[in-house]
Amino acid sequence: MSALTQQKEIKKIENKTRDTMIGFVIGGLAACGAVTFTNPWEVVKTRLQLQGELVRAGTLTESARPYHNSFQALKVVFEHEGIRGAQRGLSVAYIYQVCLNGSRLGLYDPVFNNIKKTFHLQSHASLLAAGVFSGAFAGVVGAVLGSPLYLIKTRRQSYSPIFKNIGYQHQMGSSFSALTQIYRTEGIKGLYRGADAAMARAGVGSAVQMPTYMLGKDLLIKRFGFPDSVGTHFATSMFTGVLVCLAMNPFDVISTRMYNQGVDPLTGKGLLYKGPTDCFVKIVKIEGVRGLYKGFLAHYLRIG
Repeated sequence: MSALTQQKEIKKIENKTRDTMIGFVIGGLAACGAVTFTNPWEVVKTRLQLQGELVRAGTLTESARPYHNSFQALKVVFEHEGIRGAQRGLSVAYIYQVCLNGSRLGLYDPVFNNIKKTFHLQSHASLLAAGVFSGAFAGVVGAVLGSPLYLIKTRRQSYSPIFKNIGYQHQMGSSFSALTQIYRTEGIKGLYRGADAAMARAGVGSAVQMPTYMLGKDLLIKRFGFPDSVGTHFATSMFTGVLVCLAMNPFDVISTRMYNQGVDPLTGKGLLYKGPTDCFVKIVKIEGVRGLYKGFLAHYLRIG
C-alpha cells in the first residue's frame, strides 16, 4: 500500500471517528434540552409505576393511591412539592441522557452503515432488520454506560416527603455521595443493580424507535406525498412514540421496580425481586397485565 493510499485510509477513519463523536455530542445535547421540559413527566411516570407495587388490582385503598392519572399526579406533585419536586433527579438525568441518547444517536448510523456495506444490503426487509439490530445495539451500550446514573435518578424521583408509601423511599445526599455510598456498601454489583432490565428496556426502545421513525417518515414523504417539513417529522415522531411505549413500557416498569427496591444490608439482595424475570412474573400474577402498563400516558408524554 502506497503512502498516499495509507493517508487516505487514515483520513477516512478520522472522518468516521469525528462523525461518530459529533453524533454523540449532538445527541446528548438535544436530549438534555428535551429532558428539562419533560422531566416532570418522568417523575410522574416513576411514581405511577411504583404506586400499588405488588398489591392486587382493585384492593388499593384511597390513602395509598394519591395519584389517579398522569395529569392529576402532575398537579399533586406541583401542589405538595413545588417545582423542586417536579424536577427531582434533573441533574443526574442530564448526565444519563448524554450517555444513553448520545450513544444511541452517535452509534446508530456507524453500525447501520457498516452492516449495510459489509453485507451489501439493498432489500427493504434486510435494511429494516439492520435498523432494528443497530438501534438495539446502540441502546444497550447507552444503557450499560448510564445504568448507575439511572439507578440514582429513579431513587430520587420516587422519593416524596409527603407520600412515603410510594415504593421504597431512599434517603440520599448528592448524586456523587449516593454513588460512592452504594459502591462502598455493595460494590460494582450494587451500582449495576437492575442493569439487565435497563438493557432490555433500552434495546427494545431503540430497536423500535430508530427504524420505525425512518420508515414512517419515508412512507409519508415518498408514498403519500407529504412535504419534508417540520410537521411531517413531528407527526412521525408522535406515531413512533406510541409504538415505542407499547413495546417498552413493560420493561420500563420492571427496570423502575428493580432499581428502586430496597436492599437487604446483610445479603445485598433485593427485598422484593430476585431479577427481571421474577419481577415480571410477580407483577403479572399479583397486579395483572395492566401492572406492566402503569404510567403509560406519562411515559408517552415523556418521549413522544
